[in-house]
Formats: sequence, C-alpha cells, structure tokens
Amino acid sequence: MVELKDVSVTYSSGVDALNHVSLKINDGDFAFVVGSSGAGKSTMIKLLLKEIDATEGSVTVNGYHLSRLHRRNIPKLRRTIGIVFQDFRLIPSMTVYENVAFVLRVIDAPYKYIRKRVPYVISLVGLQAKANSYPDELSGGEKQRVAIARALVNDPKLIIADEPTGNIDPELSYEIVELLKGINACGTTILMVTHEHDLVRHFGGRIINITKGQVVYDEIIGGTDEGERY
Repeated sequence: MVELKDVSVTYSSGVDALNHVSLKINDGDFAFVVGSSGAGKSTMIKLLLKEIDATEGSVTVNGYHLSRLHRRNIPKLRRTIGIVFQDFRLIPSMTVYENVAFVLRVIDAPYKYIRKRVPYVISLVGLQAKANSYPDELSGGEKQRVAIARALVNDPKLIIADEPTGNIDPELSYEIVELLKGINACGTTILMVTHEHDLVRHFGGRIINITKGQVVYDEIIGGTDEGERY
C-alpha cells in the first residue's frame, strides 16, 4: 500500500513541488498519474523511493513509514519496489539475461534462484529468443520489455513506471501498457506516470491528475468506448 497524508514538499529554492497531497493506493491497484511537466509527478516518485523527504505530512510505502525509516533500511524499502524508466537504463555490455540477473546478484540472491527466476521473467515479457542479445541489438519496445523484466525479477509489491512509453514508437505503447496490465492482474501494484493522454483514455481505470503540486482529479473512468474525460 502507498499512502500520502497531507504531504507537502518545498525545495530549498523555495519551490512548492507538492501542496497538502493526500492519496491512497491499495495493494493490487493500477493507477495512472498524469500531469504537465513540473506538476509534481517526479517529486512524488522521489518521495516514494525516499530520495527526498516530505516537508510536511507522512508517507507510507509497502508497510514502511518513511519519516521514521532509518537510512540503513532504505535499501530494504527499495527492494520492495521495481522501477521502469523512460530511458531504459540497461547496461550495454550485458545481455538481456545478464541485465535482468544483475538485480538479483546485487542483493546476493542464491545462484539456483537466479537461474530459475530470470528465464521465467524474461518469458513473461516475451523475450525468450532475445535472452543472449545485447541492448544495441534490440528495438525500443524490446528494451522497455527488458526494463520491465528487470523491475519484476525481484517480485516487488509495487512497480513504478516512469513515462515507460516515452521513448518507443506510439504503436508499441499500447503493448507496453497491456504488459503492465497483465503483471497487475497477477497481483502487483502498478503506478504508471505518463503524459500520454491518449493511452489513458484508451485503457481507462484510475486516473490521478496532479496540477501545480495538488491532486485535482482522482477518479475511475471507462476506456475509449465510454468516451469518458478526465
């Protein structure tokens, strides 16, 4: 579960990035977070990863109360969260298999577990045939599938997808969201930050709109067929 209670963030420059935001995302939810550049979306992600602290209010992520979380326990928090970045952030000298396995090796997962878990997750994103390929041999959509596999491999409670369709062809964007929807259907909470309103309108679901540091809309809408607006 993710919960923000009356959270404000003011940077040292004096910029109010979030203003008294209260928000709850339950286990198993899929939510789109939309808003223009500078609205506060990136600040929210940094809060959830404890890269920054709230100026006011409280933040809870996967059972961790972040205001009381000791620095030494921040890695434990982050192991419960998978991150998918817009720019993929794959290691170019590693194969698909090695990029995904790297996450588990960093936390000293047992070798046998890695050998079993990594091929399984790669198969979930449909890249079995590309396991020994390097990032520069992949399309943009394939790179993002590897990034999703990497985020998923540690079996996180929450995946934060930060503009995951920003650097791929528009026609592939729907495939990436479908993949995330499938992962969500298996029980993983998904928080997808996006500026692509056409995608949001197509899929529908829970839409959280942040404007000037405030949640101005948090509703469940139908997909394209219902023609709902947000």
